[in-house]
Amino acid sequence: MNLLIKEYISAILITLLCTLLLARCAIFKEAPVKRIDTALVRMDPSEFPEFSDDMEYDGLAYSIRQSIAYLKKIPTNKRFRFGEETFDALHMIKSLEHFLDFISTKPSKKHLKQYIDSHYIVYTSVGRDTFGQVLFTGYYEPFLEGCVAKSEQCRFPVYSLPDDLMKIDLSLFSPRFKGETIVGRYSNQTVVPYYNRHEIEYGGILEGRVQPIAWLKDRVDLFFLQIQGSGKIHLDNGKTIHVHYYGTNGQPYRSIGKLLIDEEKIPRSEMSMQKIRAYLYEHPEEIETVLSYNPSYVFFKVEKDGPLGYLEVKLTPGRSIALDRHFFPLSGLAFIETQKPVVDGTGQIDRWVKFSRFVLNHDTGGAIRGPGRADLFCGNGLYAEIAAGHMQHTGRLYFLVLKPDAV
Repeated sequence: MNLLIKEYISAILITLLCTLLLARCAIFKEAPVKRIDTALVRMDPSEFPEFSDDMEYDGLAYSIRQSIAYLKKIPTNKRFRFGEETFDALHMIKSLEHFLDFISTKPSKKHLKQYIDSHYIVYTSVGRDTFGQVLFTGYYEPFLEGCVAKSEQCRFPVYSLPDDLMKIDLSLFSPRFKGETIVGRYSNQTVVPYYNRHEIEYGGILEGRVQPIAWLKDRVDLFFLQIQGSGKIHLDNGKTIHVHYYGTNGQPYRSIGKLLIDEEKIPRSEMSMQKIRAYLYEHPEEIETVLSYNPSYVFFKVEKDGPLGYLEVKLTPGRSIALDRHFFPLSGLAFIETQKPVVDGTGQIDRWVKFSRFVLNHDTGGAIRGPGRADLFCGNGLYAEIAAGHMQHTGRLYFLVLKPDAV
C-alpha cells in the first residue's frame, strides 16, 4: 500500500491541500489568528511587571526540571525564538538552571526583582489585540469510571490511534509547505480526510477495526476527556490507567461552547464546562447534534504515569501552561498575571482574585491558537475541575531568558 501512496500522492496533493486549507479558513472565522512577525516583544527593565509568585514557589522547581529533562533530549543547537532573538537549547538549559538555583533560596519579592533585572531578558506577548491582552482558560486531569470490556453500563469506547490513519508531512513535497502536515486515510488509490466525530461515534465506523483502550459509562465524559487531552480511568477490574493524547483525526476543532452561545442556549456570561454539561444532560435529545458540531476526534494511548504534555514530560499543577507552539518557545520559563477563583465550602465560586506566578511552556492544544491564548493546567480534584471549567479571564503573559553575558 505504501508504494501506491507514493505513486498517487503527488497527483492528489494540490487538490487535497486546497480542500483542507479552505476548510481551515472556514474554521478560522470562529477564532481568527492574525499573521504577525513575532508574538513576543522585548521589554525595557523599567517596564517589567511586579514579579511575585502566589504559590510561594511550590512546584516550580519540579516544573523547571521537567523542561530541562526535555531540553537534554534534543540537539543542543536547536533554536528557540524569543521575539526577534533566538537561543539554542544549551542556553535554554543554562537559563533554567540559573533560575532553579536562585529560587531554592526562596527569595523575597525585592530580591527576585533585583535578580531578574540583572540577569534576565523579559519579553511580553503581543496578545490577541497587539496590546498584550491574553485570554486565559484552564484544563485539568479528569478521573473517570470505565470498564475493560463493552457492557450495557459501559458503551463508549476510548480508542487508540487507528492503523489506517496517516499523517503526511507536506514539506517533503515542497519547501512552500514547511511546517504543514495533513491527516487522512488511503481509499481507492487516493488520500481522503479521516472520519469525523459523527462517523466515529454515531456511525460506528471504527467498530471491530480498532481495539478500544477502555469503555466509559458516559458519552459526555468521553467528549470532555478529549478536550482535556489526558485523564485517569478507574476500571471495573480495580485497576486505574492513565490515558494520554496520541493524535487526532485531523478534522478542525470547533467550540461547542461558542455554538451554544450563538444559539442563545447559554448566555456568554454564564459559559463554563459545568454549564455545558448541565445543558446536555437536561437536553439529551441535543447531545448528538451538539457534540457532532466539533468534528475533531482525539485518540489516546496508555502511559505509566501522567498527565503528560506535548513535550512528553509530566505536567505540573498550576505550573504547566499550554500555548501555541508556533508562537512561543517550548519549555520556556514564563510569568503570568490573570485571575483565579476562590471556592467556598459548598464547592461554589465565591469570587475571583488577581494572581501572578511563574509557569513553564509544556503543552499545546487544538483550541489554543495565536499569541492571545493560554491554557493553565490546574491539576486534578474538585478545585481543579471548578477552576478549569470556569476560567475565562484576560491577563498578561511574559517570557524570561538568561542574558547571554550573564552565563
